[in-house]
Amino acid sequence: MKNNIPGKPLQGWRVLITRASKQAEGLAEPLRELGAQIIEVPTIEIKPPRSFAPLDHALRKIDQYDWLILTSVNGVEAMFERLKMLKLSKARLKHLQVAAIGPATQKAIENQGLKVQVTPEKYIAESVVEALRGKTEGKRILLVRARIARDVLPNELKKSAAVVDVIEAYETKTPAGAKQKLEKIFAVATSRPDVITFTSSSTVNNFLGLLGDNPEELLRGVHMASIGPVTSGTLKKAGFKPSIEAHEYTMQGLVAAIVEKKRTAPPSQPVSLL
Repeated sequence: MKNNIPGKPLQGWRVLITRASKQAEGLAEPLRELGAQIIEVPTIEIKPPRSFAPLDHALRKIDQYDWLILTSVNGVEAMFERLKMLKLSKARLKHLQVAAIGPATQKAIENQGLKVQVTPEKYIAESVVEALRGKTEGKRILLVRARIARDVLPNELKKSAAVVDVIEAYETKTPAGAKQKLEKIFAVATSRPDVITFTSSSTVNNFLGLLGDNPEELLRGVHMASIGPVTSGTLKKAGFKPSIEAHEYTMQGLVAAIVEKKRTAPPSQPVSLL
């Protein structure tokens, strides 16, 4: 392990990023600036939903909703792109109360000209539910999200007599060639990562699926870095305990947690995850 140089606390660590390719740089850049060697192997890619019909229908009757909830930047981008395709004005959304799951999603919404009324302190579905408590009773809610997602948010909102329409704006797939890239990386000791970052449950599930039947041996001694408790829970369910978890569930929080681990981990004794 190389010694750290001033201002480069991650010097000597190889970090594997599993985010979708168009979003990877938001994590790769700050890690690279801190001295990490970046390996990018996206384990998810963002694809259109099987049909845009439900989203189109919801957008055409948007005046019937009281609240709009968006749970990712991908959902924001997909929804506004569809609005543009339908030649519907953004002004049709101005009456809505808007909730975002976190600051990145809030920024993406505000860049489209909408004001966000609710962003929870912790960027998970349970915190959105808490932040909306007392605000959505009996209201009509449009929840725009990925095809596969946890149902905590819609289920809890429905308990307050809210009418919730859950609409798929995109879905995630495993990229072609990802398996071969990972096999090449793990085949040689000098190319194996010190840290693997996971920013969603989908990145965890797809990554482990790509490794084959015996991922435990390949991942021995590698730090698993999770963006938050939901992603950590997915890792634990699969039999892996993350040695790094962001305190703030953002890219910046994940970077800070990796730096903290690098400073405290014994250089000659990488943490076992098994």
